[in-house]
Amino acid sequence: MSDDGDLTPTGDSPITTPHVVHATQVDDAFLTRIALIEDQPLGDRATAFRQLTDELYAHLDGTDGDAHRPGA
Repeated sequence: MSDDGDLTPTGDSPITTPHVVHATQVDDAFLTRIALIEDQPLGDRATAFRQLTDELYAHLDGTDGDAHRPGA
């Protein structure tokens, strides 16, 4: 495999490594969600981005999404 970014499915290339493929699927879902939010009117967009931000913080903090009960 060359160093020019070739992602052909050979050996342990990123495209055949299960955890990398899974991460790519998550990124695709995330990007799709962002695109759907971007298509909304401004007020709805702000609300949707706030909800997404809260979900990301909850995921990073390991909580259930309730900002008032960290770690619960």
